[in-house]
Amino acid sequence: MGDEISSRYFDAEHFSGFRERLEVETALLHKYFERREFSHRGNMAGFELEAWLVDPAGNPAPRNDDFLAALNDPLVVPELATFNVELNGSASSLSGRVFSRLYDELSATWGGCVATAGAMDLSIASIGILPTITEDLLSSDHMSRMVRYHSLNDRLLAMRDGMPFTIEIEGDQDLSLTHSDVMMEAATTSFQIHLQCRPENTKRDFNASLAVSAPMVAASANSPFLFGHALWDETRIPLFEQAVDAGERYPPRVSFGHDYIRESLLEIFERNRREHPILLPALQDTPPDRFNHVRFHNGTLWRWNRPLIGFDHDGQVHLRIEHRVVPAGPTIRDCIANAAFYFGMIYGLRTWDRPVEELLTFDKARDNFYTAARYGLNARILWVDAGGERECAVRTLILDELLPLARRGLESRDIPGDEIDEYLGIIADRVDTSQNGAAWQRRWVGLNGPDLNGLTLTYLAHQESGKPVHSWPL
Repeated sequence: MGDEISSRYFDAEHFSGFRERLEVETALLHKYFERREFSHRGNMAGFELEAWLVDPAGNPAPRNDDFLAALNDPLVVPELATFNVELNGSASSLSGRVFSRLYDELSATWGGCVATAGAMDLSIASIGILPTITEDLLSSDHMSRMVRYHSLNDRLLAMRDGMPFTIEIEGDQDLSLTHSDVMMEAATTSFQIHLQCRPENTKRDFNASLAVSAPMVAASANSPFLFGHALWDETRIPLFEQAVDAGERYPPRVSFGHDYIRESLLEIFERNRREHPILLPALQDTPPDRFNHVRFHNGTLWRWNRPLIGFDHDGQVHLRIEHRVVPAGPTIRDCIANAAFYFGMIYGLRTWDRPVEELLTFDKARDNFYTAARYGLNARILWVDAGGERECAVRTLILDELLPLARRGLESRDIPGDEIDEYLGIIADRVDTSQNGAAWQRRWVGLNGPDLNGLTLTYLAHQESGKPVHSWPL
């Protein structure tokens, strides 16, 4: 979905042509899975970080065109709204001082963004939902100029027969409204973690990603406020799901999924082809083994854990997992700690005698995810071990079981002990103090009142210090 398209409007020939190419490429994909023709490199880490441009008062600044032109960095690209940008990173081997490498690269890119924003009298913020975003700013007037975003909006509204999008989120102060376009999605910014897998590990790693989504979102939650309403600790989750809902006639385009993988990731690409209408039939004159139409169609479906097809430096086709549950921020160090926790749990779960999907049902993994998104570190979820299933406080689970599991997983990749200590230690301190980004924001408002600009400016000051959120004072 990151690729630009040449036309905003499509006719029947575009749809039939896209469908034909999608069928051909999916048939070829079957052969790749049957023959295990994917790259065997695997064990590679990557990321994407979405961010906000903010003015001196703490409000969104719709100036990404000027900002990107001044920055001139190919790793930083536009997002849906003119007050958002996305920072990308290069793949790094999950071995040695991988988290220091990821931190150094992201810090360098972030530093360039901070300097460029500062020269424009702006700041850049890494946060799940900016507290000062208002509904009137989430309009097509502030949609980035890229054609694909305008076409996306056109197509979703057409599928809804022009009906507005409905946002209904329960919380301390319930939110209920309708919105005329897809721009509500722009209020949700994330830190997307990528894991490139060896073919023999993709099934187990993908199912493990589903299972750990609950503790991941609980530990990282950073989106408690929307339009002045105190809602879920990770309000980004229900907001994104509702912001691009295609209507009752169609399956959701943002979801936790339908089930674990039974045989291979091919099951998801097949479900894409069978069940989801083509959203943007952007035809491309490329050979089938580039899988451009399969990849583009998959890019218009935003599962919280999404399989991706990519290419190694030598052109070999690879498989990777995009773990989308984590919000942006609060700091670069917090983001890399979140990645370390995720990778550690995935590799740790590989050491279990039985795959986690044989112990924790999919329905319970899904329920855990939404419970953790709503209540953050105060959630109670179901977990499993050799003794069976039990309900537990997610804080206790993370501290007593999942952090040791993540440590074992990272040790299995020969990551140095001090590297593990540094980044898993941030998660341990965050959970032990019960202060993730969402908790800090709620506590600040509890002490200072609903001054959302004051909250944002204080958040930015702490973010600029680089210190992890568990150490932020109130």
